[in-house]
Amino acid sequence: MATTPPFRITVCGIEELAGHTAAGVSHVLSILDPEWPVPEAFGSFGEHEKLELRFHDVIEDTAGQDGPREAHVEQLLRFGRDLMAAPPPEAHLLVHCHAGISRSTASMTLILAQAMPDTPAAEVLAEVQRIREKAWPNLRIIEMGDAMLGRGGTLVAASHDIYRRQLARRPWLAEEMTRMGRAREVAAGKAG
Repeated sequence: MATTPPFRITVCGIEELAGHTAAGVSHVLSILDPEWPVPEAFGSFGEHEKLELRFHDVIEDTAGQDGPREAHVEQLLRFGRDLMAAPPPEAHLLVHCHAGISRSTASMTLILAQAMPDTPAAEVLAEVQRIREKAWPNLRIIEMGDAMLGRGGTLVAASHDIYRRQLARRPWLAEEMTRMGRAREVAAGKAG
């Protein structure tokens, strides 16, 4: 059973992108708000494969917000399969969203779960949090991906464990995430 990713992974926010221009990134999953410009830092990156997805960081249908859809999750899983089909010896995946906390960590969770199908969900999410300590995976992305990967709700349950750990370390997140329309994630974290 694989417990370490078969490729290098970096997760970051937009403000951190410039710090990774010389990191030898071979693949980029870029998740931006629909109206956000392409980050200028990408002009300094070397040659790489890239998938750009555009949706807001919401977990419920919200007026004026384009949330993640199944088509987005299908695209990111296809991108992950392409990465695994012939991974270069120095494969390095960079996943970013606005802050590198929610959309990016949820997407990374699904790419890892797909790449390591025999690895238990709790270990996949532990690896996500090891890579990005402040991870708070977008539950809507996790729910769709869990179903598509046939994980039987295990990725969702493991995400709840991350919410619980983050709330224990940073109690103020409960109010902030609730204000941002993420009360369902907060409730899941408190329920455990």
